[in-house]
Amino acid sequence: MDERPVRSQRAIDRSTLRFFVAFRYAFAGLWYLFRTQRNAQIHLLIAACALALGAFLGLERWEWLALILTIALVLAAEGVNTAIEAAVDIAAPGYHPLAKVAKDVAAGTVLLCAISAVVVGCVVFIPHLLAILD
Repeated sequence: MDERPVRSQRAIDRSTLRFFVAFRYAFAGLWYLFRTQRNAQIHLLIAACALALGAFLGLERWEWLALILTIALVLAAEGVNTAIEAAVDIAAPGYHPLAKVAKDVAAGTVLLCAISAVVVGCVVFIPHLLAILD
């Protein structure tokens, strides 16, 4: 016989509601990111172009995996960068050398991810494009 306590339907409903509310906050954060951050908009446009090119070229499964993970990495880094900048602006409204370090490192991380994405894009797309030219 099952010895687990029986949860009421009301407790389950509240738990489910909190779960979906958390998603609402996450989507609000993404909406803010893509609505207000020019670099995130640029990354999103480049991602859409890469996905369209991938569909046109008929990428293999592993190539799609590399492409999607790389896009997610760049967009996630941009989101973390935006969050760090906002938090630093609240914590240190004036100039502070450590605030500059935090912002510079966050921006450098996005740059590193973007450069890596270009390398992955070259590895994935160049062989397909060369095959078309031959």
